[in-house]
Order: sequence, then structure tokens, then C-alpha cells
Amino acid sequence: MKKRQLKIAVIGGGSSYTPELIDGLIRYHDMFPVADLYLVDIEAGAEKLKVVGDLAQRMIDASGKPIKLHLTLDRREAIRGADFVTTQIRVGMLDARSRDEKIPLAHHLIGQETTGAGGFAKALRTIPVILDICKDIEELAPDAFMINFTNPAGLVTEAVSKYSRVKSVGLCNLPISTKMQIAELYGVPQTEMYIEIVGINHLHWTTRVMIDGKEMTGDFLDKLSGAKGISMANIPDLEWDAEFIQSLGALPCAYHRYYYMKEEMLREIMEHYEATGKTRADEVKEVEAELFELYKQPALTSKPPQLEKRGGAYYSEAAVQLMKSIYNDTGDIQTVNVRNQGIIPCLPDNVAIEVNCVIKSDGPHALSLSHPLPPQIRGLLQVVKAYEELTVEAAVHGDYAAALQALTIHPLVGDEQTAKALLNDLLEQNSGFLPQFQVRSGQTL
Repeated sequence: MKKRQLKIAVIGGGSSYTPELIDGLIRYHDMFPVADLYLVDIEAGAEKLKVVGDLAQRMIDASGKPIKLHLTLDRREAIRGADFVTTQIRVGMLDARSRDEKIPLAHHLIGQETTGAGGFAKALRTIPVILDICKDIEELAPDAFMINFTNPAGLVTEAVSKYSRVKSVGLCNLPISTKMQIAELYGVPQTEMYIEIVGINHLHWTTRVMIDGKEMTGDFLDKLSGAKGISMANIPDLEWDAEFIQSLGALPCAYHRYYYMKEEMLREIMEHYEATGKTRADEVKEVEAELFELYKQPALTSKPPQLEKRGGAYYSEAAVQLMKSIYNDTGDIQTVNVRNQGIIPCLPDNVAIEVNCVIKSDGPHALSLSHPLPPQIRGLLQVVKAYEELTVEAAVHGDYAAALQALTIHPLVGDEQTAKALLNDLLEQNSGFLPQFQVRSGQTL
């Protein structure tokens, strides 16, 4: 039986990442027949939406695929009757990200977009907006899947799971990127390889590597001795210590460098900032300016290679593969963010985790772990997950006490006086985006 064609709504359609998504929708159109594609943004993003929309239309025209493109500032119009809603928003745009990175540096702490205090501030701004989008989905597209690519993806997924009825899956390009890099390391196709990933978003470990059915985890850890290369474009690619990797018994994800190499990473970030006056957000602004000038070129009909510098490589692979697999009930295995439900026994059932899942028409089904988590993994995972639980409550309820405890226990902060001073700075400099925190104990912050 021929399946019906699809309506996709992209919230944050003016993002520089969107051409990645368009590329994937074109390449997989025969298996994922999108008929109507809505790119929606806010008024402040209207100009970018127009530029991205024009490029998207040229890409679609060049492909000959029967995708009807719609550009709109009306979110409800875009969501109404959608089969899938993807979210890729940045509340406060890159100026807010720049503050997220610089405020912690002023306290001599790591400033990073999704990890530590920077990710905390982003979560406070983002979660209420995402939950507002969820209300529209519940009303206008109750059967739709929300595919969330908005960072911090794990925190957003957990908030949606706890505070809405939307069928939501959190997505990150880090797991698929890791798999591609390991396949390249061994010179084998991905189809001949299986890796087990377990943890939470931006804090997961690759605990098992199998190639053509053969256990290769020990060999893989040997190959990592002093290795660079299994990282992300937006993270300094510092070498892992061979003895440390062997004692850990797993590959840490790229973001673990902020935890396991905290002092070295802080020094690297501070030295770069002092030498250039720029954080990663400021450099991304420059990359985006370059990208949007490219996007304006009438002759451009495909995503430019410069997009990989933005840090969004393989977004189209991850996002479209997930939607395609749900649509076709494929039963393949992908690494996504889902509700725990006992998969990681040391964490509560209702929190979000990032693990391998079988993808069916009713969504992801998490696979059981092949081995219990050892204490060296379990300990850090539990602490950071507790931080995430507190952060979700702080974001939803404007709970200052939860926010203070969240920062205090985070391994990249870890001091109550520092946490309090940092929190007050973050709230003050983000006050326009945090109405849930505007009143506390009868006083306006």
C-alpha cells in the first residue's frame, strides 16, 4: 500500500543548519516523501529565513523533487496537521550564546554552549519556549513526532517528557559523527560495525565496538592511545592519555574533555579568549556571516562545504534517518535521547538518556545495555544527571533554589559561593528571557 505524503514543520527554519536538512530530505525523498515543508521563524529571524528559504527552493528545484516549500512567521500554521515537527531554535540568538560563554569565564570557569554554566543558562531560556511550542503541537498536530535538535538536547528532551504529552525524540549529531569516525579508523563501512553508546546528551561513552560481528573493544581502546581525531569541530581536539583511556574502559565523547581535562580546557579557552577577544560564539557569528553571503548567491543550489565549520556536520543524516525510520517502521538502530524507563538502572525512570534504540513506527525503543556501568562511568553520570533534573525544575518553575543547587553540584562549578555569584550574573544578564525568575521573595531580580 502506498503511504501518504508528509508535512514537515521546521521551527527555527532560518537557521544556518537548514540547508543540511534540505539536503537530507532531497536525498532520501524516495523513502521519505515530503510533500509540504514549512520553514518557520520569528520576526527577528525573518531576513535569515528569506535567505535560507531562497536557497532551499533552489536546492529543491535543482533536485526535481516534488517538495512544496512554505516560508512563514506563523508557527501555528506550520504545525497544523504536521507529521513531524523539528526544532532547531536558539533563544536569544548568538548574542545570548556569547554571554553564556563569557559570563563563566569572568568567574574563571569554563564557558561552553551546552556544558556547565553556559548550557545551564541556555536551558533556562530554551525550555519554556520549547514547552510553549509543545502546547501548539498538542492542539494542532497531536499525532506528530517532535524531533528536537535544539541544545541542550538532553535537557530539552527531559523537560518535554515530563511536562508535555508530545511524542518527542532528542537528537544530536555527535553519536553519528562518532560512528563515522570509528568506521573510518578501521576502514570499514558503517553497516559492518556496531557500537554501543550509553549516557546522556554530550556526556556519553562508547562502551563496546564490534566489527563484522567480532568483539573489538579492547583493540579499539589500544588504537586510542594518544589519539586525536575522534572529536567535533567546535571542541579543541586534545589527546587522550593512553593509561587513562585503558583505566576508563570506554571512549569518552568529545565533550568529556571539559570534565576529564578541565584545567587544560579552561586554560586553552582563556588563552584563546585573551589573545583574540573572541569565544566560540563570536567565531560562529563570523562563520554564519560567511555562510549567509554564500547562501545569497543565485548560482548556489547545494549546501556549501563551509557549513561543516559551523559544527552541524551530519545533521541531515541524523535527522532524516530518524524520521525516515519512523515513517517506514524500519527497526534499525540509532542513538537518540529518550526516556530512561529502567535502561540505565542507576538513574530515575523519568529522566532523558542517550542510548541505542530500535526505531519503529511508534518511535524509539531503547536497547538493554550489554554490561552494567562501572563506577568510573556511573559516578560522573549520576552527578551530571542530578544537575539536569534540577535545571529542568528551575527552568520550568523559576525555582531559584533548584538553580543554585544545580550549579553548585555541577563538576565544572562545584562551589556554593561561586555558584551563587554566577547564578545571579546569569539571571541578571538574561533577565529579558527569563520571566519565570522575575520575582523572588517579593523582590524583582
